[in-house]
Amino acid sequence: MRFPSTRRTAVEAAASEDAGERRRGFEALVQAYWKPVYKYIRLKWQEENEAAQDLTQGFFTRAIEKDFFRGYDTAKGTFRTYLRTCVDGFVANEKKAAGRIKRGGETEIVGLDFVGAEGELREHPVAEGVSMEEYFRREWVRNLFGLAVEKLRATCEERGKTAHFRLFERYDLDEEEAGYEDLARELELPVTQVTNYLAWARREFRQIVLDGIREVSGSEEEFRREARALLGVDGR
Repeated sequence: MRFPSTRRTAVEAAASEDAGERRRGFEALVQAYWKPVYKYIRLKWQEENEAAQDLTQGFFTRAIEKDFFRGYDTAKGTFRTYLRTCVDGFVANEKKAAGRIKRGGETEIVGLDFVGAEGELREHPVAEGVSMEEYFRREWVRNLFGLAVEKLRATCEERGKTAHFRLFERYDLDEEEAGYEDLARELELPVTQVTNYLAWARREFRQIVLDGIREVSGSEEEFRREARALLGVDGR
């Protein structure tokens, strides 16, 4: 059984007086939000690929330089709404100044797969009638679950449970349907073991998602609301 962590969430850490804590919080928030921010800038602000990349890089760089996240007030809404408002303000100011954050002119945040994000943008266009606010939320959820899958993969590899992840991937992620008996034959396992392995992987995945939600929630109320909306649980 996992006990709740006493470590600060990324939102709390990003507003810390301690530089190391701020950096840790900032890096976690970049991981959680850079893709939604990039896609949002591309669509709402109708920016071309490279300009949106520069603005995304520039926003997060400026956010840590100017302590944007320290201004967040839990009483005034969710952290996600606050961050999106900050993005709008940043882009509006850049456009008003008729300037662009040129690559190399600011510290570049490494490890941002803009090519992959652009592919996702084409694969998952905005559905008709969906507001940009709701689109931003959906892209945050997409990124949250994508990161959780990769963390589960790494966890299974570290623990020698690659068969557990393979079953999870085949049964819960693959579009091609496969029954328990099919998977048992494929992986040369008893059907009962397939059931047990899948149950373990799903529990682990659920916990990873919950941890990810908590990390970027501005309050316990926000965390519980998101946990109920995404997983149908009150959060633990």
